[in-house]
Amino acid sequence: MADKIINESPKSELLIQLEESEEALQNLRFQKSMQQLEDLSQIKKVKKKISRIKTIIREKELNIEKESDN
Repeated sequence: MADKIINESPKSELLIQLEESEEALQNLRFQKSMQQLEDLSQIKKVKKKISRIKTIIREKELNIEKESDN
């Protein structure tokens, strides 16, 4: 369900989500270093979310380039 929402979002919204996710990852890493993070799998989940968002942004860029070439 979340993947559909990400796929349908405009690029500007994806960039905002990317920035927020990167901040969340930084906070999780900080919590881990301070030994306050109990669920280490959160880091993995946020990293996957970041990679999904980056992939979708790149796909949208390639589609725009492909359309402008035609």
